[in-house]
Amino acid sequence: MKMRESRVLRKLRSGDIASCLKVNIGDGQAAEIAAMSGFDCLWIDREHLAQDWSVLNSQIWAAKAHDVDVMVRVPRGSYSGYVKPLELDATGILVPHIMNLEEAKQVVQMTRFHPIGRRAIDGGSADGAYTRMDFDAYLKDSNEQKFVVLQIEDPEVLPDIDAIAALDGVDMLFFGPGDFSQGIGAPGQWDHPRLIEARKLVAEVAVKYGKFAATSGGIDSLDSFL
Repeated sequence: MKMRESRVLRKLRSGDIASCLKVNIGDGQAAEIAAMSGFDCLWIDREHLAQDWSVLNSQIWAAKAHDVDVMVRVPRGSYSGYVKPLELDATGILVPHIMNLEEAKQVVQMTRFHPIGRRAIDGGSADGAYTRMDFDAYLKDSNEQKFVVLQIEDPEVLPDIDAIAALDGVDMLFFGPGDFSQGIGAPGQWDHPRLIEARKLVAEVAVKYGKFAATSGGIDSLDSFL
């Protein structure tokens, strides 16, 4: 038995664009409606929202029924908070406010199996088909089909951006314009030169090291990101 292939990674690895819809309604049926809307991935937020684990579980089930990935933005710094979404069979996690190289390394250690990291092994949850997956295949598929996204949303992290992008086990750098704009003293100024420069830098560095680049925005702003 193999792990479900990530729709996002499949598209990105083939050179295509993947789209993700942020869903702030904590309800499985709402997630299913969102999954039927044509996006490749649902973004479920546990950083800002009071998201119950059982609700998250139903949202992941609903998305998988339509071959749609789920990316969970996790609260910062919690080992269990990073791993539980993956074991519920979310396709990826988004870790906010990475401030330096050491924090990025810690994320990799906690979320990747050997030989990349030291994630604790269970395999008895949904991501391991409740122990039906072969042990070696479980570790291999988890490292290949689950994505780890680091959110770059503070100016302080930029000096480490090359070293972070070079880390094995990091799939994607996600530029967060909202908090970055606040960090440079220009909250909400989306066309501020420093913000645009940083967004381009993060994307260029990601590509330089063979990683994917992402950010948030609306359909009207899509052309400026490509």
